[in-house]
Amino acid sequence: MSRELSRELLTFLHKSPSSFHAVYNLGQMLEEDGYTELFEKDMWDIKPEGKYFVKRNDTSIIAFHIGRELTDYSFHIAASHSDFPTFKIKEKAGLDVKGKYIQLNTEGYGGMLCSTWFDRPLSVAGRVMVKVGEHLETRLLNVDRDLIMIPSLAIHMNRQVNDGYAYNKQVDMLPLFGTNDVSKEDFDQLIADELGVSKEDIYGKDLYLYNRAEGTVWGAKEEFISSPHLDDMQCAFATLKGFLSGYHEKSVNVYACFDNEEVGSVTKQGAGSTFLYDVLRRINGALGKTEEDYYRAVSESFMVSADNAHAVHPNHPQKTDAENCVYMNEGIVIKSHAGQKYTSDAVSIAIFRNICKQAGVPVQFFANRSDEAGGSTLGNISSAQVSLNAVDVGLPQLAMHSAYETAGIKDTEYMVQAMTTFFGSHISMEKGQIIWS
Repeated sequence: MSRELSRELLTFLHKSPSSFHAVYNLGQMLEEDGYTELFEKDMWDIKPEGKYFVKRNDTSIIAFHIGRELTDYSFHIAASHSDFPTFKIKEKAGLDVKGKYIQLNTEGYGGMLCSTWFDRPLSVAGRVMVKVGEHLETRLLNVDRDLIMIPSLAIHMNRQVNDGYAYNKQVDMLPLFGTNDVSKEDFDQLIADELGVSKEDIYGKDLYLYNRAEGTVWGAKEEFISSPHLDDMQCAFATLKGFLSGYHEKSVNVYACFDNEEVGSVTKQGAGSTFLYDVLRRINGALGKTEEDYYRAVSESFMVSADNAHAVHPNHPQKTDAENCVYMNEGIVIKSHAGQKYTSDAVSIAIFRNICKQAGVPVQFFANRSDEAGGSTLGNISSAQVSLNAVDVGLPQLAMHSAYETAGIKDTEYMVQAMTTFFGSHISMEKGQIIWS
């Protein structure tokens, strides 16, 4: 089962070279399961037992499955993110180098490991706005061939590179696009040709680099999986699989995949936006519920914020806490932080441990070394808009923010099992007691 699921995950990752493609593919999976797409500009006609989803900016998506017994309902929410560290192509993309080379002008998106992007085939994916008649259309773009590469500087020209090097993104990280028979304008022409439109009809672009290497299952007993952007598409995929499998008549199950986590989430489609709040309020209203009903529902709701976690590195075990450290293939990670970079607390940890116990899934605990800062994630950011009990979890991986990351083959299945149990449960709280049904 783990290997079959891992190959399904690798197919999904290969088809999702940008957040735009990821959200499109998540939407396809939802439609295949009977979900109906809604649009924010329309009136929502929502009925008990109905299955719906809505997108924002084509890079964030929220799906929901309505229970049939909603007298005392609550929201069960799983959140992940669709973006990953990469390089965004600037609007004027071409750069001439001494009339001999053409580079693409890029800037960093998120905190990538720069060294992992060198000397490997890359390409370009994202969305393009195209003028068609009197209106503009969104077109997904994936130049599905080895198109560009970022060449390393030879060690003979930088003898200190193995002693540590500070990469300059405007100097070191620009990809090579062509030689002197290519012009600066040829990149836009290539995009137009790929889309079958005139170059003059391209009105806007959100294009990013991606690693062309396909994912693989490897190891002495095929116990590892490696691929571009496992963080956080592994969790996005696994939580969706669980969401599609679980149902409870007293819950409104919600699947959320946000964009822009890697750059702070403070965008119209990020976890720090009103997207989740807007959707939950609209669900409540469309079901004929009152504002008071909404606040009562939120008070008993629960969010699983799923974003991958750092496994112990075999070469650097000292980089993790001595006890609160995690390993691939040994279960879902519960993350906690005294400064609330992670939103987990005793209540939410206890609830999620109970979920995993019911699902027969092992859990691990992660905390940063006390002398090192960690990154924040979706749970604490989204709680600024919708305040509810939440736990930060993830799947253990190596080489986070590399162009090619590694995780354990068993852990995707663990997350699917836990999320299936979570979405098949109903949690209520009464006089300090957590009641399960």
